[in-house]
Amino acid sequence: MNKLTWRAGIIFLILLLLISCATVETMTNVATEVAVQSGTISRSQGDSISKSTRAVSKSLEDFTPEQEYYIGRSVGATVLVKYQGLANTKANSYLNVLGQTLAQASDMPELFGGYHFLVLDSDDINAFATPGGHVFITRGLIRCCRTEDALAAVVAHEIGHIQLRHGMRAIEKARTTEALTILAQEGAKSFGSQQVAQLTQSFGGVISDITNTMIKNGYSRTYEYQADAAAVVILRRTGYNPGALTEMLGVMDKQLKPGGTDFAKTHPSPQNRIAELKKSGMSFTGGETPAVRTKRFTNAVDLR
Repeated sequence: MNKLTWRAGIIFLILLLLISCATVETMTNVATEVAVQSGTISRSQGDSISKSTRAVSKSLEDFTPEQEYYIGRSVGATVLVKYQGLANTKANSYLNVLGQTLAQASDMPELFGGYHFLVLDSDDINAFATPGGHVFITRGLIRCCRTEDALAAVVAHEIGHIQLRHGMRAIEKARTTEALTILAQEGAKSFGSQQVAQLTQSFGGVISDITNTMIKNGYSRTYEYQADAAAVVILRRTGYNPGALTEMLGVMDKQLKPGGTDFAKTHPSPQNRIAELKKSGMSFTGGETPAVRTKRFTNAVDLR
């Protein structure tokens, strides 16, 4: 490959990072045709550039709310292959009323298909939030909650993941990185490879990647700390005690088994999360839990 062609490829990559997808595709198609007509690159190289551009445009485009909802449903179905839903109408109804109340106080109160909450029939201490608004809380985690405020803190944390689009952000970053990596490889190989066609497949690997992140690997520490901060805001807006989050994490710290496959594996340690919350300077003061709140919590979550 001559230096002119290589430089053109580098400029092309830079443009992709700076300009919107539609603009990049239009400009690149024009520039590519001019380069072919002038003899700077061959027709086959021009076709490869066009395919690469479409691949990157696809990787950079935003998912629509509808797409996120259906992706979330697919991820949720995968969760339910591993965990069975709890057959307890009272507990699930209670969790949904609590969850819907908290969701309305979040920064993303409306979703394409709305929010959905379900108790999982498992002693594992864990919780999941899929793109599109599906929240799952295990029976084991609910047992770590001594008050409705504590359970509200758990649910608000998961809603925080949803409003911050952590699941989708992780997959979008991976898709973009993959696209740009292949383009760089294409530049080194004179713009020709079967890998480019693979990038044009809609949402390839998205479901498995999000599921693996949620269940097997967990989000980054940064994302978990961000969800905690969002939870504090939601709790304060709805009148719950923000301090319940740190109290619940303290209880969880005693319940989690080191080296376990549940919350201990997929989240930062409760001690680290408590330290991060305190470092943030947020206020965790709150009044006593009203008796009516305590009564409905006790009646609804008797999951022995």
